[in-house]
Amino acid sequence: MNPLLLSRLQFAFTMGYHILWPAFTIGLAWFIVFLGIAGFRTRDPAYRQLQRFWIRVFSLAFGMGVVTGVVISYQLGLNWSNYAQRTADVIGPLFVMEVLTAFFLEAGFVGIMLFGQGRVDDRLHFAACVIVATGTVISAFWIIAANSWMQTPTAFTTLPDGRFVATSFWGVVFSPSMPYRFAHMVTASFVTGSFVVAGVSAFWLWRGRDEDRAAARASFSLALWLAMVLVPVQMVIGDQHGLNTRQYQPIKLAAIEGRWETLGRAPLNLIAWPDQTAQKNAFAIEVPLLGSIILTHSLDGVIQGLKTVPAAEQPPVLPVFFAFRIMVGCGMLMLVIAGTGLALRRGGRLYRARWFQMLCMAGVPLGFIATLAGWTITEVGRQPYVVYGHLRTAQAVSPIAGGMVAGSLAVALVLYNLLLLGFFWYAGRMVLKGPADPAPAAPVGRPAGAIGFGATTDKAK
Repeated sequence: MNPLLLSRLQFAFTMGYHILWPAFTIGLAWFIVFLGIAGFRTRDPAYRQLQRFWIRVFSLAFGMGVVTGVVISYQLGLNWSNYAQRTADVIGPLFVMEVLTAFFLEAGFVGIMLFGQGRVDDRLHFAACVIVATGTVISAFWIIAANSWMQTPTAFTTLPDGRFVATSFWGVVFSPSMPYRFAHMVTASFVTGSFVVAGVSAFWLWRGRDEDRAAARASFSLALWLAMVLVPVQMVIGDQHGLNTRQYQPIKLAAIEGRWETLGRAPLNLIAWPDQTAQKNAFAIEVPLLGSIILTHSLDGVIQGLKTVPAAEQPPVLPVFFAFRIMVGCGMLMLVIAGTGLALRRGGRLYRARWFQMLCMAGVPLGFIATLAGWTITEVGRQPYVVYGHLRTAQAVSPIAGGMVAGSLAVALVLYNLLLLGFFWYAGRMVLKGPADPAPAAPVGRPAGAIGFGATTDKAK
């Protein structure tokens, strides 16, 4: 058993599984904040119901993200010790900053967010929600900074023993691809959260229970407004990210496009079957000139081909090529759903169109699928390197037996799927009960026997 292949499969599975939870919780945390703002502005009890419901869902997803994230940190040391040793001076401080600035922030206020509604002042509870939501974005900032440095490494020098040493901390943090990657990921999280909320709200409307109607309408409307704004914004960010990729990772872009020969006035491959062995596409459906227009914003723009580097330097083209089309396809479907919602809203049929409610329910997984496809492009597209152009993936793996990796991968497959089933079971029960359940928590009073602080006991009375 090949330990390199097994380690890559294990990391792909655990990281792919983990990324689902931040992709959901970042957007959901800020949706909870928006519900709080709407509640303060309108004093509508429906927003408090919704906030209470989505905080409970957030707690489950947040817990899943923490558990799966801890596993990844151990995996880096066990399966990728050479990577950890060689990049520790560069990547290590970023992980430390993530703990100091984000994890402590979230850990300090998540309890108030989860259990404080009805027990603490509404303003304090809202502040806790804002702080936790901010913490999720800060956490994403540091993790994406680390990943972006691995994609477009800058501000470092290499020691004789092969270790990377940073020459500028902020140069490492703000590597050339970091702003685009960070904006793309955070916006993806907002879009993912919006479509989950829209789908759940659509289910409540479709079911038609009177006690759910007000809350379902409020969350359905807000989620679709957010989607209508965010999906086009995400497309613009993705376009700019593509221009950055062309500048710093042109071979990855060539794999995305299935482009083997360097070409100006290039067509766009709508669909093709890349044959890496033959170094050509078995077939392709092309749109003339559109490749250069989209990828360079110029009719005469030149797109570098895969053949400009040896075959050993090329990433696996097939998964990158199709992952990009899956991501874009999901984005187009989400734009259609959001646009349809806007049209129905203008026609006064948003809450009555049952076919649209079913469409929104079907759209719940689109954000997750697009996120997984995007990370496939990012990670597979930089192969054969783990630090692009400087450290090969084969050099980063630990000297570990393949059987040990296979065993831990099998355990991860079983445990992670059990966790996922547990999440679906608990979250599904909450969705079925609806936003009106449970009742808000009762305020907590002072202990009856707080002797010495001005309290009196029944006996003293």
